[in-house]
Amino acid sequence: MVAHVTDASAADKAHIPESVLVELTSTFGLGEVRERRFLADGLMNANWRIDTPAGVFALKRVTDVSLDRLRRNLGVLASLASEGLPVTAPVATASGSLVAEVSGGVWCLFPWVAGVHVRGVDLSLEQVAELGMQLGRLHDGLGRACARGLLPAVPDVMAADVTTRERAVEKSERLSQVVREKSTGTGFDVAAAAALKQRRELIGKHADRRPMDTVPAGALGWTHGDVQYRNLLWEGGEMVAVLDWDRVGVRPYAEEVARTAQVQFGVGGVFDLARVSAFVRGYRSVVPLETEALADGVRRLWWKRMTDYWPLEFHYVRGDHSFDELFTADEALLHWWTDRYGQVEDAFTQG
Repeated sequence: MVAHVTDASAADKAHIPESVLVELTSTFGLGEVRERRFLADGLMNANWRIDTPAGVFALKRVTDVSLDRLRRNLGVLASLASEGLPVTAPVATASGSLVAEVSGGVWCLFPWVAGVHVRGVDLSLEQVAELGMQLGRLHDGLGRACARGLLPAVPDVMAADVTTRERAVEKSERLSQVVREKSTGTGFDVAAAAALKQRRELIGKHADRRPMDTVPAGALGWTHGDVQYRNLLWEGGEMVAVLDWDRVGVRPYAEEVARTAQVQFGVGGVFDLARVSAFVRGYRSVVPLETEALADGVRRLWWKRMTDYWPLEFHYVRGDHSFDELFTADEALLHWWTDRYGQVEDAFTQG
């Protein structure tokens, strides 16, 4: 079972029917909800803070992960928490399940953790290095969970899909047609059409940098999959929780390091290269990631960003405008990154 993202409005997303809430509190044995507050920070899933006689909790409706995968991922968290990592184990239902299926929805519950979301560029360099170290510790912890049989074995080799120049251009042209058909002349429509045209030019100019090997360099392992500031809580200058474990999966470690640095420190259309280097140094102090693997991970991420248009697909195909600002910022970063490709690679590999 997979619960798909819908085109519902933000108001619909924030609403829980009273009958559903009553069934959920009964399922988890919480008692009557005294107060509830929708948490607007999430992009995909919907989250609430609920205050009950049993305590204060974070209630989450999962909308974009299969039920089996969600159960598997949640089952790892108690192991990570027991090692002292900044992870909160989920609350089980009365029947012992970590997932509740209620009224067609998929739900999970966590004890509430006090803290705030801090953008990567607002962290001190010391905190940035700590973030890198914590990511390395999480990777090590997931590896130990795998060794204990909580996760499937990691394959020796994993092939990566590398979009060809022709496929990227064809997809861009097809999406440009959709933009023309659905355009109402808004500023976003104009920007989207221009961006797709510019993207085709960039792809043609820089296609020789495309990764040629389908097998990424460096070690593979179990990873979190979405380490970005909305999924991290800080309190008193320290990281106290890593949230949203929906996307746990086997990936090259360099892929997660590169992506985490991009979403944390590629803000406002530019990379904060000093923070990128501090983050990578922190990670490599825990996991000795090779320079070749880092360079390969950065190249693959850059090409993926060059040839992917998913925020526009959400906007024009699904009618979901939640990621419009993300597209605008990422488009600016892509151009900045491409113009300074060597500087960005050095910030990663010399970190």
